[in-house]
This record gives sequence, structure tokens and C-alpha cells, in this order.
Amino acid sequence: MPGDPRIRASDADRDRAAALLREHHAAGRLTAEEFQDRMDKALEAKTLGEIDELLADLPAIELYRLPHESMRRMPPGERHSLMPNDPTRFTPGTVALGAWAVVTSVLVAIWAVTAVLGGTWFPWWALVVLPWIWVLIRRAQHRRE
Repeated sequence: MPGDPRIRASDADRDRAAALLREHHAAGRLTAEEFQDRMDKALEAKTLGEIDELLADLPAIELYRLPHESMRRMPPGERHSLMPNDPTRFTPGTVALGAWAVVTSVLVAIWAVTAVLGGTWFPWWALVVLPWIWVLIRRAQHRRE
């Protein structure tokens, strides 16, 4: 925290120091005892200098990093398949598509069995399946915009 170490610390300064200490503790740079001791001192700090002393032996980290690349929106107009590139990675869209496929398979199987047993040949399952896939496609398009 640059500036005069004699300047009084604000609540925001103490909160930022606490967040930095939590990050360093999570990274393994501080033991539980060191973390608790420094956290207590950070919350009681009256000046910026006291906060600087608590962080002096720790590397600088940026709390406000940009989100990971996988969380960024795609550029407009870029089209993607509904199926993921990495089949081991499940997203809400792939789970919804999987649910659609399972339900569609069950409905078509029920329709086929009832048609063979003398039921109707009208593809009633399409009344459920087609609107559902239309909604999934529209939701995927809206997420990309």
C-alpha cells in the first residue's frame, strides 16, 4: 500500500489486507497461527504502516485479476457446437443436452412399442422433443451474445 505509513487506515484498507492474508494463507505461505496473528493485527491496525509491516515479507499479489479465460464471453458472431470440445468437462448446456437426449430416447422407445402393439403411428413424442431442443439452442445463442 503506497503512501505515508502514518496515514490512518480505513476499513477498506483493513479489509484488503485481510483478503491478501487469506490468499497467502490459502497458498501455504502462512501457517494457521501466523495467519490468525496477522489477521488480528490487520483488523486492529490504525495506520497504513502497520498494515504494510504485516505484508512486508509476503510477495505482492493482485486481488482483482481478470477471470480465467474459460469464464470469458465468446466474441459475437463466433459459432460453437452444442457439444463440448472436451468431453470430460460438463457445462449446464451439455447437461441439458444430455437430459434432452435421454428423454427423447425414452419417448421414442415408448412410441415405438405402443405403435407396434397397435397404437397410433402419429409421432407424438415430437411435440415434446422439438420445442425443447429449440429452447436449448436459443439459450445457447443468448449466452454467446
